[in-house]
Amino acid sequence: MNRTPYTYQPPKHTGLNILFQDEYLLIVNKPAGLLSVPGNSVEKQDCMVSRCQAEFENVLIVHRLDMLTSGIIVFARNKDVLRAMNHLFAERKVSKTYTAIVDGILSNDTGEINQPLMVDWPNRPKQKIDASGKPSCTEFQVLSRDKTTQTTRVQLTPITGRSHQLRVHMMWLGHAILGDEFYATDEVLGKSTRLLLHASKLTFVHPITHQAIDIHCPPDF
Repeated sequence: MNRTPYTYQPPKHTGLNILFQDEYLLIVNKPAGLLSVPGNSVEKQDCMVSRCQAEFENVLIVHRLDMLTSGIIVFARNKDVLRAMNHLFAERKVSKTYTAIVDGILSNDTGEINQPLMVDWPNRPKQKIDASGKPSCTEFQVLSRDKTTQTTRVQLTPITGRSHQLRVHMMWLGHAILGDEFYATDEVLGKSTRLLLHASKLTFVHPITHQAIDIHCPPDF
């Protein structure tokens, strides 16, 4: 499939959409089309990190979202908190849930995808399913089905955290996420002007205050 080369055009900055903040953490809603961290070129310096650091000088990114994915992203406000949050992620003590709209009508209401992933080196940053890849698991739950558009709204829960995991797993299942320029067919890509994937829920126990953090951020699609 021949795709038009992508030109980075970050969405206009109209202020941070802050979902939670205290003296240790900053949690915001990242818009689709914005890099999480700066790119290598001058035109890719506008990103979620730079926008947050303009208002909160010492924030450090805890995890990333793909540029085209919107939703909840977490920043630490000092290095000790960053280490503590990294530990929670490494121990899988952070629960992340995504909302997506995929092509076609899923027949099963729930399911689990266990397919190992690795970098598709000739086509990086794309990923691929390969028996020699890292174990990868995604759970899905159907939220609604639209027979008119032949699409399904799903809740996706990554048990592991591989790059592009949700996108590749849904493609493997035969239900690519709408607007996915890497893994969808031209027809599916054309069904949306953006990738319909959104980090919609995040839960964990605050590493400093031990408060139960439960962030909900519905998608705008």
